Amino acid sequence: MKQVKTFEDVISAWSRISVHPHRFGGMEFQFGDAEVGHVHRNGIVDIPFPRSIRDALLADSLAEEHHWVPNSGWITFQMRTEEDLGHALWLMGLSYLRYALKTASDPRWMLEHESNILHLSPQFRSLLEKFVPRTGNLAAIGHSRHRPIFKEVRNGKHYFYERPERQARPQPERHGR
Repeated sequence: MKQVKTFEDVISAWSRISVHPHRFGGMEFQFGDAEVGHVHRNGIVDIPFPRSIRDALLADSLAEEHHWVPNSGWITFQMRTEEDLGHALWLMGLSYLRYALKTASDPRWMLEHESNILHLSPQFRSLLEKFVPRTGNLAAIGHSRHRPIFKEVRNGKHYFYERPERQARPQPERHGR
């Protein structure tokens, strides 16, 4: 299935994502030790979310209850078409973002930036706010790059691209001590 291969290629290129065989077949994507989601060979994508995000996805018909554990935070989405591929990448991007926010050097900027790129509704943006640390993650400054590849839809066509790096903020000149 062409969509599964493209899905795997795109997700595996995201910063800090590792890829492993999934115990029930397919490939699992991890951010550190946390599973971002997995895809089965038949195009079924399963993604864990906090219940609040999972419930919002179900209420907006953006995903289905997980096929094996419906009363959990997991969702299921079936990829059949190129359009489905784009939506599956959007769902994985949502899952990825909640982990990336926890380790970003400037999580507020990241949430704002990614919210615009993902076209997040105020509801989903608000749900992701809880993953923004109260202070920036100083351990991430200087060596953490979160530049996932996302899709953009223009004139009905899906484009995949890597985000440009964030421009460094100009630093004020220091005079004396």
